[in-house]
Amino acid sequence: MAVTVLLVDDHPVVRTGLRAVFDAREDVTVVGEAATGEEAVLLAEHLHPDVVLCDLRLGGGMDGVAATVALRALRPAPAVLILTTFDRDADILGAIEAGAAGYLLKDVPPDTIVEALHTAAAGQVFLASDLATRVMSGMRQPRPRLTTRELDVLGHLVQGASNKEIARALFVTEATIKSHLVHIFTKLDVDSRARAIHVAREAGLIREG
Repeated sequence: MAVTVLLVDDHPVVRTGLRAVFDAREDVTVVGEAATGEEAVLLAEHLHPDVVLCDLRLGGGMDGVAATVALRALRPAPAVLILTTFDRDADILGAIEAGAAGYLLKDVPPDTIVEALHTAAAGQVFLASDLATRVMSGMRQPRPRLTTRELDVLGHLVQGASNKEIARALFVTEATIKSHLVHIFTKLDVDSRARAIHVAREAGLIREG
């Protein structure tokens, strides 16, 4: 039986290429395409695909992880497979934690994508062995948790702002910002701004555009 699929990618050429691959097969049927996470959720509500094949980065608005959460909250809920070029451990773990049924890199063979679609449609999780190992390792070493205000401070650090500039932007004193930095450095186990930014990126605490 053919698996019905909704394609979600902000690049039309990618969607066109995937549709061409699937249209040549009898075991996969593309029922729709979306360029944004928000559009994907709306279409999934009406089309009821078995699987949503979704990119991780979707430009502005909802990203692949947020879209996964929203899609999995639908009733009936489609399975979600992430297909992306990003292979950081934090991205993989974040997608799985959000409810994705698998995580694929865009350089995998088409047959692997089809296999993953059928696996996800059957209610199972599809991960290549190396990615599965990394996910398990990440689950054994939970990511550091920063408060909303600490994440705000971290965001300004990325932009190269000084303590004075961050304090002005957040309407607090410099002493408060210094206190937040102490907590951030402690949680990330670092001793400098540069290291804090690097570790935060690796942990997926900073979303890149």
